[in-house]
Amino acid sequence: MTGDAEPADRDPRERILETAYELFSRRGIRDVGIDEVVERAAVAKATLYRHFASKDDLVLAFLERREQRWTRGWVEAEARRRGRTPAQRLLAIFDLFDEWFHRSDFEACSFVNVLLELPEGHELGRASARYLERIRDVIRTFAEEAGLRDPAEFARRWHILMKGSIVQAQEGDLDAAKRAKVMGKLLIDQHRPRRRPQRAASKTVA
Repeated sequence: MTGDAEPADRDPRERILETAYELFSRRGIRDVGIDEVVERAAVAKATLYRHFASKDDLVLAFLERREQRWTRGWVEAEARRRGRTPAQRLLAIFDLFDEWFHRSDFEACSFVNVLLELPEGHELGRASARYLERIRDVIRTFAEEAGLRDPAEFARRWHILMKGSIVQAQEGDLDAAKRAKVMGKLLIDQHRPRRRPQRAASKTVA
């Protein structure tokens, strides 16, 4: 679309970002060009550049919204809703993933996808790495609430299970989350506080 005729009742920036979100989350960022976003959003290219100075700026806005919706609005919020205890909240993540993997619109992890699509050191790759770190922040908080040992290390290990199950699901293993949950239970047990050995009662000499 080349003209500036746009519906007055919809915010052009929001329409652009929602269109980009749909396209980037499903197909990645390299496969989607600005012209396609412009056409699908029914805006002029000048309008897009008025709100986003470059495609990179649009991708950064997409990543921010992905964190709001996926990390905070879905993974964290839904795990808290489903889990009655902190440990159950951790395991609920894989229940969520199991449902997600079986959906027809399963689109994998956008942060990982962007990170892998770009050369090392790229601004968008660094941004994706920061958002992945924030996922670990959520897991670390759950681990702290559960009283687990070394919550930062736990979060890194747990995140490996999360990312690995997503990749496995992309390969076609739709039960990957169930397998990861089994390993997750073992990991939680490994990080539970160690029991102090009981000291033998001293004998009283008559």
